[in-house]
Amino acid sequence: MSMEVPPSFKRHVVALPFPTRGHVNPLMNLCKFLASRQPWDLLITFVVTQEWLGFIQSYPKPHTIRFATIPNVIPLDSQILDDVPAFSEAVATNMRHPFEQLLDQLETPVTAIISDAELAWPAAVGNRRNIPAALLWTMSASFFETFRQLDILAPGPDRRLSVHLLDGQAEHIPRLSSSQLTDLRRLLLESDLSFLKIALNCIPRLAKTRYLLLNTIQELEPEQINFLKAKLPFRLYPIGPAIPFMELEPPSDSSTTNFDHIINWLDSQPKLSVLYISVGSSFSMSRPQMEELASALEISGIRFVWVGRSDTEWLREKCGDKGLVVPWCDQLKVLCHSSVAGFWSHGGWNSTLEACFAGVPILGFPIFLDQFSNCRHIGEVWKNGWKVGGEKSEDFVTKEEILKVLKMVMDLESKEGKKIRDKARELKALFRREIAKGGSSDLNLDAFVEDILGVQGNMCN
Repeated sequence: MSMEVPPSFKRHVVALPFPTRGHVNPLMNLCKFLASRQPWDLLITFVVTQEWLGFIQSYPKPHTIRFATIPNVIPLDSQILDDVPAFSEAVATNMRHPFEQLLDQLETPVTAIISDAELAWPAAVGNRRNIPAALLWTMSASFFETFRQLDILAPGPDRRLSVHLLDGQAEHIPRLSSSQLTDLRRLLLESDLSFLKIALNCIPRLAKTRYLLLNTIQELEPEQINFLKAKLPFRLYPIGPAIPFMELEPPSDSSTTNFDHIINWLDSQPKLSVLYISVGSSFSMSRPQMEELASALEISGIRFVWVGRSDTEWLREKCGDKGLVVPWCDQLKVLCHSSVAGFWSHGGWNSTLEACFAGVPILGFPIFLDQFSNCRHIGEVWKNGWKVGGEKSEDFVTKEEILKVLKMVMDLESKEGKKIRDKARELKALFRREIAKGGSSDLNLDAFVEDILGVQGNMCN
């Protein structure tokens, strides 16, 4: 690999995400934050698999961020792509060698490595090469603490994971609340345990890092973050939300995109009248559950934008004519639109942060892993939304139940809905304050830049 690099670049960060959308996007957003603070002498090489380059090479980015590729971890036609544990195992075993080969080929010396915390081994690579390494945890601080507790209960490579781990042992875990115990039980009951073992292995390997970046805001999860700061042997920086809020401004030219028709439709709708529906990029509701939601929408007459992905054509036949069903949209721009009043979401962490930033109430329908914990926080802690349905991913929610929660959130006269909307607005104000100059996330990012690059940040603010 040969890349000509202007001699003006004095510092060089290499960034490596875990190759799934929920991990690639936050690390890319973090790199854009870094580039905005050090625009003149910082080069960022963003390393992705060949498959992922095809997905993101058209992303808007500053000229100081460049892409480099390593081979795909598995063949694109492999059935393993749909097997989460097997894919995670392939990532864990097949990425390190080509990544190290790439490091050897870079002309500009590497100043720092930033990688996804679920990879963890880049920290060991950095230590061996005397390059400081930081890891980005792309889920909540609360869920990081839950992972740590599970690592305490079942340590070592031969983890014996089962819900029986918690019988008679929970009292030995410091600060384990009843709600956290519920999260642990659900995690052990709902998750594929072979996948969970692979994911948990990132926790002990974090000891090799110098810095852990949290994609959250200090004031959103203060108790958990302060506890982790006191317990962990490395520096911790809450620098979130790592979402594309810097790209909300319209482009300076008059070009159109395939997203414009959605914004044009939203512009024609009354204020606070539209429900936005998206349940993530990796997992989805079952067809019967989607049909139940579609039926509730048709009965209610509520306007909606539904991101249907591969189910788009099928959903268009089911939902009636009150809204749009699209395969994709710019989620943050939709959530920030004045006509959007609610967000039916799987409760993934990136989506949760975007809804908080936009000040939109969340109807959380969790499907996988940390989503149950996130939805519990939405309904019980932050109170900016409502958890829909039961305690298990296979729990079926009827259209009658869906209609009740839709009316609560979408009816502007609802007292319960007003409380939720007020909390959502409070979180919006919090997020805007803490990412602004002098806010906690802004200061934490500056401190991280100074620590890992040895220079003062915020040069462009």
